[in-house]
Amino acid sequence: MRLWLDDERPAPDGWHATKDAAEALSLIRSGKVVEASLDHDLGNEPYNGYWILKSVEEDLARGVRYSVPTISIHTANPVGRRNMRAALESIQRLASK
Repeated sequence: MRLWLDDERPAPDGWHATKDAAEALSLIRSGKVVEASLDHDLGNEPYNGYWILKSVEEDLARGVRYSVPTISIHTANPVGRRNMRAALESIQRLASK
């Protein structure tokens, strides 16, 4: 499955769209996602794309293992993008151990 997390932009053809970060994290943890593209800001949602990446990072740091998909970031939020990139770099380091 290819997963698209965004509350405004439509998903590309062939992608599963969600606006819910908790749903997206659950799908990622299931191991069924091969590729994910995450937005940072999700309107009034309590969680966002950065929260997903931090959750995956924490899972890996605690030794919880699952198939981490290829993850890209498509946010227009520059601070959010910087934070998400840092978390993604940490995920990549932890997943390679």
